[in-house]
Amino acid sequence: MPAELCLNAFQRARKLVRARNFGEAFDAGGKMEEQIPAKPTLWEETSMKRFTLAAAVMTAVIGIGTAAQAVECKPSKWGKDDQIGAANYVTPEQVLMATKLVKKGESHPLGIVVDPNMPSFPPRGMMLQIVQPGQQSGRFRTEFGWNIVYNDDVAQLWWGTGPQIDGLGHLGEEDMYYNCNMGVDFADISGLKALGVHNIPPMIGRGVMIDMAKHRGKTVLDAGESFGPDDIKAAAKAQGVEIRQGDIVLFHTGWTDSMLASDPKAWVSGEPGIDNAAAVYLARQNVMAVGADTWGVDVVPPKKGDKVFYGHVTLLKENGIYILETMNTGRLAKEGVNEFMFVLGQARVKGTVQMIINPVAMW
Repeated sequence: MPAELCLNAFQRARKLVRARNFGEAFDAGGKMEEQIPAKPTLWEETSMKRFTLAAAVMTAVIGIGTAAQAVECKPSKWGKDDQIGAANYVTPEQVLMATKLVKKGESHPLGIVVDPNMPSFPPRGMMLQIVQPGQQSGRFRTEFGWNIVYNDDVAQLWWGTGPQIDGLGHLGEEDMYYNCNMGVDFADISGLKALGVHNIPPMIGRGVMIDMAKHRGKTVLDAGESFGPDDIKAAAKAQGVEIRQGDIVLFHTGWTDSMLASDPKAWVSGEPGIDNAAAVYLARQNVMAVGADTWGVDVVPPKKGDKVFYGHVTLLKENGIYILETMNTGRLAKEGVNEFMFVLGQARVKGTVQMIINPVAMW
């Protein structure tokens, strides 16, 4: 509220207070009759000074906050109206390059099987029902000229369950999301008005898998075990991996293969993953997406001094880089497949934040 508006409010309040104190009346139009002495009382002088100072401070704070917010807003390198971020790296040249990575004719689903009972980041979950419309009590549907029987399925679910892509409208900081979009402007309960997953074009490119468990000499990394830029560089070098612009970078930690079935509660309670510096490093490589065989990619609990899940801010909000969670990297790690063609065509449900996915690796 500007200082002058605060002062006007104070003056109106002063009239009301003095009307009570001095027995002044309102005229027929509801306006206070001007019978208040011109000279304010000592209480009024002191209160007005305090009110004026508070208004000035409030105005300054709001101004500083607005300026800080403007400074924090970093428009996308693809333009102020961009909605797809790093998916802009998908070009005919990139697609043709990726096709040359298929040499054996092998393929592998990168999405794990989604069990309705599997744990998810709370309060997410899924309920699945199989129904036979019009076929109760063993009846057939006869309107098609023969005794037809069929099943349909109905699900109540969160799209951010199991193997998933985090869209650019998923996570921001202080209500600001990718490309200066403010949540108050586009996040509607009926669907996102901007940055929806339905905007993402087919994601086709070079996929690379870096086996962090192998690099540490383990079958599975521990919950809270992080890896940063130096770890990634060392593991990539040892495994003959070069991270390039437009790549989809997947990390294998062994977490889901080792923990989801045997100890689902522990699986969803923590995870190994990238630290805050690793997200910055990967963003500087201009990759298209970062994923892992963990439910959140970021290490949980975070490395000392880091912010939990802040890699999401670096990747999604600040760079428009997609996040792929709970990826099925076990076979790639077992067979030493570090480079492959990556293809993802997610369901295009308008206004969605995330989507259950099953990308395909081909080599």
